[in-house]
Amino acid sequence: MMKRIALFSILSLATFAQGTKSDYERAASLAKRTDIPMARTRVEPQWQGDSFWYRAETEPGRHEFIFVDCTKGTRALAFDHKKLAEALFEATRKGVDPSRLPLERLTVNGEENWVRFHYERTRWHFARDTGVLRELPDDIAPEAVPADLKPRPSRTLADAADTHIVFTNKTSGPVQTFWLDETAGRHPYMRLKPGEAHKQHTFAGHVWLAETAAGIILGVYEGRFEELHADIVELPAQPKKVEKETKTDSAEKPVWKPFVRDFNVWIKHRESGEEVQLSRDGVKDDAYSGQFQISPDGSRFVAMQVKPEQEHKVYFVESSPKDQVQPKLHEHQYLKPGDRIRTERPRLFDLAKRAPIPLNDELFSKPWDIGEVRWAADSSRFTFLYNERGHQVLRIVNVTADGSATTLVEDKSATFVDYSQKHWHQWLDGSGELLWSSERDGWNHLYLFDAKTGAMKNQITKGTWNVRNVDRVDEEKRQLWLRVSGAIPEQDPYYIHLARVNFDGAGFTLITGGDGTRAESRKTAASFSPNGKWLVDNYSRVDMAPVTEVRNVETGALVCELERANADATVAAGWTMPERFSAKARDGKTDIFGIIIRPSNFDPAKKYPVIEEIYAGPHGAFVPKAWGKQIRQHMIAELGFIVVQIDGMGTNFRGKAFQDVAWRNIKDAGFPDRIAWMRAAAESRPWMDLTRVGIYGGSAGGQNALAGLLHHGDFYKVGVADCGCHDNRMDKIWWNEAWMGEVGPWYADNSNVTHAHKLTGKLLLVVGEVDTNVDPASTMQVANALIKADKDFDLLIMPSTNHGSAETPYASRRRMDFFVRNLHGTEPRKP
Repeated sequence: MMKRIALFSILSLATFAQGTKSDYERAASLAKRTDIPMARTRVEPQWQGDSFWYRAETEPGRHEFIFVDCTKGTRALAFDHKKLAEALFEATRKGVDPSRLPLERLTVNGEENWVRFHYERTRWHFARDTGVLRELPDDIAPEAVPADLKPRPSRTLADAADTHIVFTNKTSGPVQTFWLDETAGRHPYMRLKPGEAHKQHTFAGHVWLAETAAGIILGVYEGRFEELHADIVELPAQPKKVEKETKTDSAEKPVWKPFVRDFNVWIKHRESGEEVQLSRDGVKDDAYSGQFQISPDGSRFVAMQVKPEQEHKVYFVESSPKDQVQPKLHEHQYLKPGDRIRTERPRLFDLAKRAPIPLNDELFSKPWDIGEVRWAADSSRFTFLYNERGHQVLRIVNVTADGSATTLVEDKSATFVDYSQKHWHQWLDGSGELLWSSERDGWNHLYLFDAKTGAMKNQITKGTWNVRNVDRVDEEKRQLWLRVSGAIPEQDPYYIHLARVNFDGAGFTLITGGDGTRAESRKTAASFSPNGKWLVDNYSRVDMAPVTEVRNVETGALVCELERANADATVAAGWTMPERFSAKARDGKTDIFGIIIRPSNFDPAKKYPVIEEIYAGPHGAFVPKAWGKQIRQHMIAELGFIVVQIDGMGTNFRGKAFQDVAWRNIKDAGFPDRIAWMRAAAESRPWMDLTRVGIYGGSAGGQNALAGLLHHGDFYKVGVADCGCHDNRMDKIWWNEAWMGEVGPWYADNSNVTHAHKLTGKLLLVVGEVDTNVDPASTMQVANALIKADKDFDLLIMPSTNHGSAETPYASRRRMDFFVRNLHGTEPRKP
């Protein structure tokens, strides 16, 4: 009987052991096992007025062609695929799979009920109603690829596929092709001779431009998911413009050209060559730059006097360089909080008087940055954007021609102005107005100002939600196209939707719906129809694969759903769907959002340690919202853990009061909210064992992970801190001064070095030997403080490794081992 009990106990331990070799193998193979192409995730519409067609991937290697009539709200097969395959076989005696039709240069005509395409180097016409297929004679001109003449930036599409554009120069002269990047910047590629063709590799959504040697644009083409053929042809002859004669004033004043010599501003007469020195205060360490902003009437100009930043070198030794046996000493310039930064100050000069005009710098005496110097059209004044060091003032300064400076528009804060993540403005020269984003009412919204007087005309957007990006400004219609979050109360407030609003604040319309989110960046542009009436919208959630639908741009109404991707195959391969969860914050009122990830062999009857992946940087929100596999988190979960991610107070995009918790208080990291969230989750999830909680993170998350152990050691028992900026005085200047302001006693109070003696849990510090993002010495200073406090900890230094060293295979495995050993109490990878 005793032998049976003993055997049962051994079997039970083996059955419920965690962190075993098989768990590690399952975790290691997760990425490969779940690398399953997902069908119906994207739609690349080929617009034809109020209709379009697209190719839908139904499963790997299989597809179908869909035709959508937006006015009727219908979606259907573009043609009978089986009939067409049969007709092609009859015509060519070659078998064609209806689900793999290799059609190129497809055109669908909904009104006349036919499709035309290329197949086997031949052009075909197929009647959709009768199923009759006929070969098109060569004298019928091929369908022209829709080509625009207006350059636009390339788009970053989800799962953008490799594709090609075949350019054929059908003009009488040479043609140059350019790739347009995400800012519409030009990058030259092939130069095609007359009659020459070139097959250019590209990606769906990337934009290409073709122009003549004289710089005349002949076509703008966007890569599709299928190969595109672009015939570059001559433009129709345009009538010559008759230029009006411009009379020249013979009594015009001499034109002077400013330049810098011996650190000072000089001017030179363009005709006589006479030179005059205008400034005398320029010296080597406070010299004038060679960039000038000359007024439209040529009477005055602005120059910048510049003090260089101080030298602050960071040194580190690379012990194991790849190209030599001996170590290497590295150094790089790296400003830290409190350092002297490069400062520019505007200086005004009068060309007629050939003298400087004194400026009172009271409104811009302590700059972090001064930029965007611009003259008014009538030369009566110039303006510039002033960001004050400490980041509590952001203003546009208005300087009149006589040197008087006043504030045009400004934002002030008792905490910080989030200039790096939220600020946006645009001048409307046609109407003499200024668009300006601000959190002055507690939420990031848009305002309209009189650009001359600075008087606010009206607040454009309003509510307990945020404007995240401005996609487009339509000055003619006086409308803005926006990306907003939190505008649908019943949804997760981080979800991004597209909206439209008039300059006067009227007509606010959400163009998108659906319980999910979109890309935040306007670079990943939504797919509007060329006539602007329709939108093909793609959205997803962390627990829902992408959905694509068509919406009416004017009303935001749903026209029809196009595609809904399915993740069943990924789940069947051993991936678990994350669970969304929300609970109240420390104030008992504010909702805190996060996700829960379980192992694939999850057993609700068991108890699992909980591990939080943390990144509490005030510049963003970090819990995944859109569809993705989160492989790192799932790999850790496979070892027998519940992995959670949470956005606590102090992070971004939930209103200013929410983010202000981080002001001079980085060590808070939203921990009271995170702990409350986990406790609320565990109330209805008894399998979450909150007596065994771990935490890990990198960079700012590394600082947070250690802070969790130091300040909340009663809750977090085990932590792994990678490349942490453990002392904000040791880290890069811009990020830390953005949230902590100028250096003061609060910097030391937030330092993990200061509080190292409070460590009670198990700690693994990881750092890359050649980290150029966060000074590696920051981690070593924490180690030094722990040694002085006689605290046990583990330290892993990764030779010749830069920032994010914990995500290398070795360090990642060591991190998993550390959690298995200290939360499961077992030796990793043992049977």
